[in-house]
Amino acid sequence: VVLRNPASVTDAAILAQLDTLNKSMAGANGDSVKIPAGFKPLFGRSGIQFCLAQRTPTGQNTSGIERISSTANFSNQNDFVKRASTGGADIWDQSRYFNVWVCELDNGILGYATFPNDGVPLEQGVVIDVRSLPGGSFRSYNAGKTLVHEVGHYFNLFHIWGTQDNQSCTDSDFVGDTPNQGNATAGGLSGIRTDNCTTSGSGIMYQNYMDYTNDSCLVLFTTQQVNRMENALADFRISLLNSNGCETVIDKNFNAQIVSINSPLPRICENTFIPVITLRNAGAQTLTSLVISASIDGGTPVVFNWTGSLARLTNINVTLTKLTTTTGRHTLTVYVSNPNNTADEFTANDTLRKNFQYFNPVDEVSEGFEGLLYPPAGWDVVNTDNEFTWERVTSAARSGIASASVNNFDYVRKGELDDLRLPTLELRNLDSAFLSFSVAASGNASAAQLGNQDTLEVIISTDCGATFTVLYQKWGDQLNTRSITASSPFTPVATEWRVDSLDLSDYINAGPFIIAFRSRNGYQNAIYIDDVNLRKVIVNPILKEQGILITPNPARNEVAVRFYPQPVTLQGIQLFNSKGQKLAERRVSNGATNNFYSFNMSGYAPGTYIVRVVFSDTVITRKIIKL
Repeated sequence: VVLRNPASVTDAAILAQLDTLNKSMAGANGDSVKIPAGFKPLFGRSGIQFCLAQRTPTGQNTSGIERISSTANFSNQNDFVKRASTGGADIWDQSRYFNVWVCELDNGILGYATFPNDGVPLEQGVVIDVRSLPGGSFRSYNAGKTLVHEVGHYFNLFHIWGTQDNQSCTDSDFVGDTPNQGNATAGGLSGIRTDNCTTSGSGIMYQNYMDYTNDSCLVLFTTQQVNRMENALADFRISLLNSNGCETVIDKNFNAQIVSINSPLPRICENTFIPVITLRNAGAQTLTSLVISASIDGGTPVVFNWTGSLARLTNINVTLTKLTTTTGRHTLTVYVSNPNNTADEFTANDTLRKNFQYFNPVDEVSEGFEGLLYPPAGWDVVNTDNEFTWERVTSAARSGIASASVNNFDYVRKGELDDLRLPTLELRNLDSAFLSFSVAASGNASAAQLGNQDTLEVIISTDCGATFTVLYQKWGDQLNTRSITASSPFTPVATEWRVDSLDLSDYINAGPFIIAFRSRNGYQNAIYIDDVNLRKVIVNPILKEQGILITPNPARNEVAVRFYPQPVTLQGIQLFNSKGQKLAERRVSNGATNNFYSFNMSGYAPGTYIVRVVFSDTVITRKIIKL
């Protein structure tokens, strides 16, 4: 239950919904008396029944009801309700639990479900609007039939009229004993109703749970619908039959559990780190001592002997002993043993693993994603929802054969963030530095109509990834390199790339930092990145000291006049021979626009020449020799 006030949904309301679901599945619903005589022989009764879970995935006692306070907005367009990271609640193991999320849906629908063998594993289940629960505030849809309808989808039933509302009578729900129906019906109906697809007999079956009529009308599944659901359970969701989720947990006296590894982060910036874990006492006895072991890549464990007082079913953060690692990608394993100097009675929750990486900071970046190793050495990808993310592709490239891309065209979770992070950088003793990259992006005509936009950001962190600041942010026309929005997956051609650049000079001599390309999904299209290059600039020391430098001197052909910093009061540069004759001039109006000017002296005789630099408040002369 994910609401601003989840306590407003009582256990009694949940149990009433469960009762409605089970009776509807079994054909034991009292309102089945409404089934017309012509449909009574088709009345299906399923053996599929549901219970509230009695144990969590980690073997703890539970009521089967989680209540999460959240101010997030939810819809079937974003699935945010299924992720704690987006204000919802994380799924319980979909192979052992039928997950139902109860929330307020903000786009006018009553609920939605995932079909078998379709979609992302971590999104399997049903979402219903809280107002559809028995006694809820949705007038005409508050008898708990929404969940029954969505369970039908979960077990592979289509709407009774098929997959399209087209009145063609050629669509199908793939069930043989439901009458042909042109499209959805709605409202509170009675008696025999017909349409252009079923014009006689008992008419259309608007009483079927897979139609859209009022809850008071919905009273049956057919026999073949029941067969289809039970086949789906056996073929696609059979692991649910082997779940022990309904079995009451017998309390263990001594059961220590690692809930999470909080540190290190996926990337560390020093070769030493201090692991931090969340420890839970899942046993009946107060936990007073524990052995906690940590190892990197299966190496020799470092043992930490914890002592304290941790009451039953409470958590505590524990800081372990400092560990030292080497350059590369690694796996940290942490496991607990010997609670209160005795054997742990439930070992399935004793161990957790976390991947992390450490690479020395670099000051060079030149990456075109041409190598087969991805992410390249020192790079990493942050994909918190384990769905579409940055990947190496060979379908498009600004140069070479490959680039990095994120497929927002097929990415159905609006607002999801995916980061492609460069190696940790550290820039020292430079005068300026610039990061350039090639980007290609396109819109999506249907998504654009809804006001959705993909966003590409370049973000920077100076605290090893704990927090980030936005350096670059583009969306819509500023981001897109194809002027016509695509209605199919975007693959850029050679002319559909743009080179963007960022000034990193503020981060010189500021310690290590991390830069990432961040995609913010807006249902648009693919974004591509290629040719990521770091350009470093070191100014000649004489130029920095004097503010002006003329080179080469002596010269044979071209002479360059350089300024540092940019000479905003410059008015002109003149070239004279030894007789005082002006040979050439570079005039500057309204201040200099660059800090580099040149003269071609290849046509002049050998000898001495004078360069005269005119500012608004002073004049500087320099002698040069022509060879």
